[in-house]
Amino acid sequence: MIKRLLSFEWKQFSRSSYFKKGIAIKILLAFAVLYFGGMALLLGGSLFFILKKTIPETDPMTTVNSFLFFWFIFDFMLRYFMQQLPVMNVKPLMIIPVKRNTVIYYLLGKTSVSFFNILPLFIVVPFTIVLLVQGYPVIPVLAWLIGFVAITGSINFINFLVNKNNVVFYVVLALVATFGVLEYYSIFKISEPMGYAFNYMYAHPYLVVVPIVALVALFNATFHFIKKGFYLDDAISKKVKEVSTTDLSWLNRFGAVAPFLKNDIKLIQRNVRPRQVMMMSFMFLFYGLVFYTQDTYREMPALLAFASMFITGGFLMTFGQYVPSWDSEYYKLLMSQNIPYKTYLESKWYLMVVAVLFSFILSTPYIYFGWDIFGMIAAGAVFNIGLNSFLTLFGGALNRVPIELNVKAKAFSNTNGFNPTQLLIGLPKFLLPMLIFYVPYKLINFNAGLIALALVGVLGIVFRPYIFNKIEQVYQKGKYKTIAAFSEKQ
Repeated sequence: MIKRLLSFEWKQFSRSSYFKKGIAIKILLAFAVLYFGGMALLLGGSLFFILKKTIPETDPMTTVNSFLFFWFIFDFMLRYFMQQLPVMNVKPLMIIPVKRNTVIYYLLGKTSVSFFNILPLFIVVPFTIVLLVQGYPVIPVLAWLIGFVAITGSINFINFLVNKNNVVFYVVLALVATFGVLEYYSIFKISEPMGYAFNYMYAHPYLVVVPIVALVALFNATFHFIKKGFYLDDAISKKVKEVSTTDLSWLNRFGAVAPFLKNDIKLIQRNVRPRQVMMMSFMFLFYGLVFYTQDTYREMPALLAFASMFITGGFLMTFGQYVPSWDSEYYKLLMSQNIPYKTYLESKWYLMVVAVLFSFILSTPYIYFGWDIFGMIAAGAVFNIGLNSFLTLFGGALNRVPIELNVKAKAFSNTNGFNPTQLLIGLPKFLLPMLIFYVPYKLINFNAGLIALALVGVLGIVFRPYIFNKIEQVYQKGKYKTIAAFSEKQ
């Protein structure tokens, strides 16, 4: 039956209109896997000798065990923000004689062979082989390896429960935050007893049964959690909610674009995915703290120009890149109305501009780092409005992947609506401002770089009608291809 389920998924993928785009994404992911896998193998094979050279007075195994707690925390955080949970259309399977347990085992099997579970093996397996070659006892080393793999698998199922159950999410969040604060202020270093525990398990290999039992328990907990809601009635029932209305009449002053602005605001208010992306976009406001607080970056102004794009352009780069996919569920209706395409595009542009201006206002505390830094943020805001906003709209003309508005998934990792073309369109948004700033900065001075960056944005605003006409032509040319692509659900 598992073989047949795999066959169903392959047929669904290969027969769809987005097959070529899916192949492109998977090729990019394959290259990423090869790169990171190769780096992990290199690290795993050389880790023993690096530790032996840098910390000769301590056994490399002991050193590794003392840092395993931080590795597992990093692993969990990376999974939470990046790992895409397995999805499958199970409704058709519920009305045919297929055992629920089989489908659930298949889903859990998919998440067990995740890249995030395999990558650590590229580090610990070579490290284990080196230990054995160096004469370490076989049974303790293998027990340590099994324990590491079991804890990695346990984190996988914890991540699954955290994403699906609010109670588990808040409990885990409270534990991580508590131990993080205690560790940071040296009140209680949880990393030390964790290191002792692994050293003790290495000295007493029979204790490997503890992480194995934890893995089995978490697997069963995840299995029963999925099974509890695995019923046809639960899958097809609609949750009835009281609809609240918002008075958006004040938007009428924007004229013809007002109905579209109202529609976008309601879309963000009422749907999971756009609300998720909008909240994530405000995290970009703190991006400058990574660069402006480090003297190393202060000596590389081109990187500061790179950071300034993100501070005010979070909404533009997250929400904006999915135009017009946000409207994919009712795109046919929009295109059947007697509405100029330019008006539709202008509404999206105004929304991004307001978001950039609002982010700029919220960024005023960066004055603390100096007026030169705040001036760069201001120049970045003008550049985002005058050029990056148009690049974003142009990229949308090539984006024909629909979005399911109420699919709750990680905003960082959800590839629903993703198009590899966005990667190519996104490069100028990051690299161009660095180049425009750096050349005048190097030839003249810092202020010349800021003026050049802002001037490009001002020119974009001045030539906005001409740019809009060109972008509209691209949208009009691919209009019916976009409608056809949005009609097919992934």
